[in-house]
Amino acid sequence: MSGISAQIETGVYFAEADGQRHELKVIDNYFVHSIYSEAPPEFNKTMGGFYKLDGDILKADLEFNSAYENDGVTELTIPVLVENGTLIFDTDPRLVFEKAASNNQVLDGMWLFATRGPDEGQERRGDENPRKTLKFLKEGRFQWIAYNTDTMQFFGTGGGDYSAKSGVYTEDIEYFSRDNSRVGATLNFNYEMKGDDWHHTGKNSRGEPMYEIWSKR
Repeated sequence: MSGISAQIETGVYFAEADGQRHELKVIDNYFVHSIYSEAPPEFNKTMGGFYKLDGDILKADLEFNSAYENDGVTELTIPVLVENGTLIFDTDPRLVFEKAASNNQVLDGMWLFATRGPDEGQERRGDENPRKTLKFLKEGRFQWIAYNTDTMQFFGTGGGDYSAKSGVYTEDIEYFSRDNSRVGATLNFNYEMKGDDWHHTGKNSRGEPMYEIWSKR
């Protein structure tokens, strides 16, 4: 057992428990923890928000919790350890997270949906708006989460592998809270950076044209 730094190292971590996959994505002082089954595919839960470490205790204020209607949880207190290079949540079940290999992508980071494109000076959503759609990209993994920070209402999430190369953004869906049958689908889009904005164009899952603008959080 050893102490841990003031923040968990930025990256993506995986653990297995009770036949389910736990995916922990961390950037700076923000984390997202998602739980799902791969075979057969089934979404279980996701939660995330801002955290700090107090010694070996992780304390988190959640921005979203997909199980909020059932458990009412808005804060977490989790004992954490580092043993032999692995990150451990000393919970029930005990989660032993292994850090994924580095796979940096040009779009890595946290993004908030701002507006539908094209940009014609229309009103944009941002951190001040309680209704948020967050897209969290790190190490070739993506997840979008739609939620309301005032009411803790959860609208949906999906995630899996992604790549962003030469203007082409690709998502391979591994979990989707609204429809497990979407797991295994691959979606291709175009992307372009304009200042701090990510312009995202192509066709949605229904084959309809789409144009979204995301702003760096």
